[in-house]
Formats: sequence, C-alpha cells, structure tokens
Amino acid sequence: MPFFPTAPVRVQPFYGYRTADRLFLTARALRSGKASFTKGGRWQAMRTMIAQFTSHEVAGLEVRLEIDHPGTGRQICSAQSDKEGYVRFAVALDGARPLPEQTTWEVVALHWNDDGRGHFVDGHVLAPGRDTGLAVISDIDDTIIETGITGGLRSVARNWRRVLQQMPEERIAVPGADVFYSSLGGGEVLRKSDTHTGDRIPATHRPFFYVSSSPWNLYSYLTAFQRLHTMPLGPLFLRDWGLNRDTFGSGSHGSHKTDAIRHILAIYPDLRFALIGDDSQGDLLAFGEIVEQHPGRIAAVFIRTVGRATQPEERAAKAAIERAGVPLWLGDTYEIGQDFLKAAGLSSAGDTSRIVETIEKRNVEKQNDAG
Repeated sequence: MPFFPTAPVRVQPFYGYRTADRLFLTARALRSGKASFTKGGRWQAMRTMIAQFTSHEVAGLEVRLEIDHPGTGRQICSAQSDKEGYVRFAVALDGARPLPEQTTWEVVALHWNDDGRGHFVDGHVLAPGRDTGLAVISDIDDTIIETGITGGLRSVARNWRRVLQQMPEERIAVPGADVFYSSLGGGEVLRKSDTHTGDRIPATHRPFFYVSSSPWNLYSYLTAFQRLHTMPLGPLFLRDWGLNRDTFGSGSHGSHKTDAIRHILAIYPDLRFALIGDDSQGDLLAFGEIVEQHPGRIAAVFIRTVGRATQPEERAAKAAIERAGVPLWLGDTYEIGQDFLKAAGLSSAGDTSRIVETIEKRNVEKQNDAG
C-alpha cells in the first residue's frame, strides 16, 4: 500500500475540456501506484480504497503540458503542483483552433521528472462538437450510482462503508441510467483508426459534464464505474478532500455544483444544457437558481426522486423552473415519456424516438427476465 513517501511520483490527469481558444486540465502529483479496482474480497477492497485517501501529495513538482496543434506545431506550457498536489492548467491556445464538427476526445501529454528520469502520461480533453447545440450536466451520487444517502449521518456513514468495501463493479447503478444516458448522448461518434484524437475514449454526439460533491480521491473509482456501465464519459467537477462537514455532510453541496455549472455555461455560451440530478443533496435548489440566473440556457431539468419529503424551498425552486418555461421531470425511474423529451427539444434526428424505444426495450427485457 502506498502509505509511505517512498513510492515513485505519479501524475494523475483528470479529464479536461476546451473551447476554441482555451484549454482546461487539472492533474494531481502523488506518491502512489496506479489504482487497480479488481475484485478480490472485502479486505482487498478496503486496502485499495484506503490507499486512495492515504497517498502522499507532491508539492512543487513542475509539470509540462504539451498540446499538438495539427498543421501548426506544438504548444508547451508548465505549471507547478500546489501543497495538495494539484496542477491546474487554464491555457490560452496559440492561434484560433475551432472546435471539431463532432464531439471528440483529444490527447495531450503531461511530462515530469522524478529521481533524475523523465516520465509522461497522456491526458484526455473533451472538445464539444459544432454539430450539437445541446450538452448534459449531471450529478453522480444517487443520479447514476446508488448511495442511499437521504439525509443524516447514519446514511452518510453507510455510503462510506460501501465506498471502502465495494469495488466499482460491485456498486449498483441507478436502474435505467445506463440506457437513458447513452440514448441522451445520441450514440458514439465513430473515429478513423489512423487519427490520434478520440481513439482511446468513445465520444458521444452530445458532450457530458459531471458535477459531484465527492472528493477528487474518488476520481478513478467513479470513472471506472462509468466505464463498466458504458455511460458517456466527461469531465468531472469534484471537490477537494477534507475531514470536515463539507465532505461528509450535505452543507455547501449546492454552492459547489452551482459554481461548476456557472463555469461550464460561461465558457460554452453557444450551448444549451440539460441538467440531471436527484433530490437528496439539494440539486433541485441548485438547478432552480441556475435556471433563474441563465434564462434561455437550460433546455430541461431532470430530477430523480429518492423518496424523501419535498421541502418548502424545493417547491419554490420547482415553481421557478416552471415559470421560466423549462421542462421539469421528477420521477423515481428513468422511464421518461416522449412528450417530455419533445418539449425539451430532444426530438431532432430521431433522438426522442430512440430514447423512448431503448427504454421500452429495456422494460420488455426486464419483464422477460422476471418471467
């Protein structure tokens, strides 16, 4: 286990994203091995997960980012890791670099030195396509992965036991989320095998972004879960880890999410967004605030209900969303009707019928399995 500061320095890149003139990417410098989430019993799971929270951050490490500009050369910039090991790049791209016609994952390289030797790792950057006017911003906990957190320290503690004792393949996905998300993404964008961009990560026509109150220590765990359940991949906006109320409780969940959503909306002014969340961590409040502050930018709001009573402020947020004319869906499954999807502007290119068809097909398969 990488509990001691003698392990090699490893740079863990998180998924980045770019516009026509700026690129954003965060990485973390750690003394630890690469996470492996193979199933091997409860104790092995605990060893693996505890290691995610006990690795040693490396401060002051210089990391060089290399960006290839097709036909014009290579752009190089550097940044140093902070006291928590984070290396943050917000790069003004050299010259105009229009976004691709279709959504693409582009590959960059991160270089650093350790013990007199050079090392590098690929980073992946999402470039939303010009052929779509709609993107998706989604929560994670109880929106795509079951946690059972409905309020109170007992339910929070129960979820942390799941994190420490279960590998991603053992965690339960929210029923229907895989079908709904894949359909909402509009299918994968196929890439030629002779290009370096988009080869390693499948891109969906509609780009996805994920906002969550989970700590960055769970990045590899969450992306492994998404891959196992064939959900669209996208940049994750997680929170810095801390042994405090913000990490374990529900306080400030909404402010983190609204700040992340505002950032995404600001850098992609030509996109409208569907917002997906649940009613266990204030998503309805956060989404209502976003709808009011950004008229015309939100195409639809999806809230998965997990059985808790609606609070007065949530009813006020619901009313605000409805006053703005934004389609609002609340339900405990992702069996979403065709009329709602049409109202949300998801009917172009047969998208509505595809989503409804795949959901209905899944329901038939479930009925056959039960029989």
